[in-house]
This record gives sequence, C-alpha cells and structure tokens, in this order.
Amino acid sequence: MTVLLLLLAHLIADFWLQTDIMVNNKIKHIKKHIFHHVLTAGVALAIIWRYQYAFSDFIGYFIFPILFICFTHLLIDLLKIKLVDSIKRPTNDNLSKLGFFLFDQLLHVLMILFACNLFFHMPVTELLESLIELFGTGRLSTINTLFFVVIIFILATSVSGHIVKFIVGSLPSELANFEGELTLKSQMIEAKDRIRPKMESSFTEEYHYYTYSTPLRSRGKLIGYLERLLVIVLTVIGAYPSIAFIIAAKSIARFKQLDDRNWAEYFLLGTLSSIFLGLVLGLIVQGILL
Repeated sequence: MTVLLLLLAHLIADFWLQTDIMVNNKIKHIKKHIFHHVLTAGVALAIIWRYQYAFSDFIGYFIFPILFICFTHLLIDLLKIKLVDSIKRPTNDNLSKLGFFLFDQLLHVLMILFACNLFFHMPVTELLESLIELFGTGRLSTINTLFFVVIIFILATSVSGHIVKFIVGSLPSELANFEGELTLKSQMIEAKDRIRPKMESSFTEEYHYYTYSTPLRSRGKLIGYLERLLVIVLTVIGAYPSIAFIIAAKSIARFKQLDDRNWAEYFLLGTLSSIFLGLVLGLIVQGILL
C-alpha cells in the first residue's frame, strides 16, 4: 500500500493539481507547486502512518519522509528547469521534450522508492520481486486494487495525453482549423460566342477555397482519454479485434480532413501513439489484476 499510495499522491500533485500555466512557469508558481506536493504527500503519509504504523514514531514515519519527498521533488524540478534552459535546442524538438519529461518522472519514482527503502525499510529488490510475482496472480487487496486502478486511470488520461502531445508536436494552426476544400467553377464565355450558341467555345476557371472552423482542443483531449480507456478495457477482456473499430470511428469522423496529407500523418501518428499506450497499460492491468 505504501508504494502505491505515494505514487498516487505524486501523480495527483503533478497532473491533477497543476495547470498548464503552472507547468510552463514553475519558478513563478513555485509556492503553489510546493504546496501541492506537501498536501498530497502529507495526506498519503498520514494514511500510511495511521494504518501501517499505528501513529508510532511521528518524526521517523511522517516528518522525515515528507521532508525528503518534497525536497527531492523540488530539487529535481529545479535541476530540470536549469538543464532545459541551458541546452540550446529548436523549439519544435519534441523528442527532446519527451525525453526530459520521461526522465523527470523516472527520477521522481526512484526517489519515492528510495524513500520507502530509507524510512519504511522496504528494500527495492524485494519491491521488484513482489511486482514480478503479482503478474498473473491477482493477489492485490481491495484497497491496493483501488489505488492501482486510479493510478492506471491517471496514466491513461493525463500522463498519456502529455506523452502523445510530445510525440506529435504542435499542430499548425492552418491544419488544426482545416475543415475541407471547396472547389468552384465558373464559365467565362466571350460576347462574340454568345451569338453563336451552337458552338461550345468557353473558358473554365477553378477556384479552390479552404474552409476552417474554430479548433476544439478540449474535445480532442477528451476523445483521446476515452480512446485509451476503451483500449485498456478491451485489452483486459481480450477483445483485441474491437480496437480496430475505434480507429475506424475516428477515421470516419475525420474523413474530409484526411484528404490533406500533412493532417493525415499527424492524425495517424497521434492515433497510433494513443492506441499503443492504451495497449501497454491494458496489458499491465491484465497481468496485475487477472
């Protein structure tokens, strides 16, 4: 329970309690950032202290762990900001952004595991062995199953959303708004030809217009969340062929936009990335719970 609860607290603080403005300017909102992690880590550690250690050794099981977790989290974030600012890279280098994001999250998870080892006497090797033994056994308790399901939900929505965003990059505005192409034809017949109606002498011009609509990014984000959650459910129950219907449904909804090659490649990359993440998480759920 300890590891799952601390991981859940980290994910809630990093992905549910932080706005995009806070993420893009952590230095300016550093007090809110610290408060989120003190709050979530404090609640998690209070639960652990009560149910695992019956309110014994307040300093060792509560004060030291919360100070360590919050300090290391803040230190990692500040080092990441300094590192990103010091490296000169193109603004559209999305793979580098993805690498920084994954490395940042990996360091946070390692610090949580280290805290469990240091303050709660839980060796990392035993934790890994226990995780391996869980696959295919479904031996999680009810409360641990609840924590695990919520963690998977956050990974499938907010975390995967960030990963997909880094993979596909920023969609150009002219593609984000693209709705379809309209072709108009007008026939221009000279005056001298009008007196000879039997002759088909005319000149045809074609005008191509692109129609646009206001981008609804929040709707696209919600579709991505539902898509990955559906893929997880279908993977857990073994209905793999049904995943193809999700791709087909998205393709039908975006049929007109697929005429544009750039938009089609963007759509395909985002959809495949989302489906892949959903499959991976679905296999993890299948292995742990079933």
